[in-house]
Amino acid sequence: MLALDYGSARCGCAISDPTGTLVRPLEALEPPDPEAVAGLVAREGVDEVVVGLPITLGGEEGEQAELSRAFAVRLTELLDVPVTTHDERLTTRMAERSVRAGARANPDSIAAAHLLESYLAARRGANG
Repeated sequence: MLALDYGSARCGCAISDPTGTLVRPLEALEPPDPEAVAGLVAREGVDEVVVGLPITLGGEEGEQAELSRAFAVRLTELLDVPVTTHDERLTTRMAERSVRAGARANPDSIAAAHLLESYLAARRGANG
């Protein structure tokens, strides 16, 4: 599974192992490009893509959420795997803490890793 923390300047990327247990950040895509995501999906054998949806703490969606949804739609048109969105609330703060704690990956990709961990945990919770 591939998670994307979409931004106008770059797109953080993280991938899970086939079991959905381990998550690791990948290089960020600068600039964010759907074709580059398609290449990553093919190279890594990804079977699902999750795009972070920036929702405010109050549960509202702003302009960045609209841009993220539009990016997800472009990916849906380009890829042969499911593309979903998932609430990325607090992942940027979690990534900042990870960097302060010594994580060396791109902060956007660390945020994508936290997004993917959250998504996988929510899926596990829904399945049992």
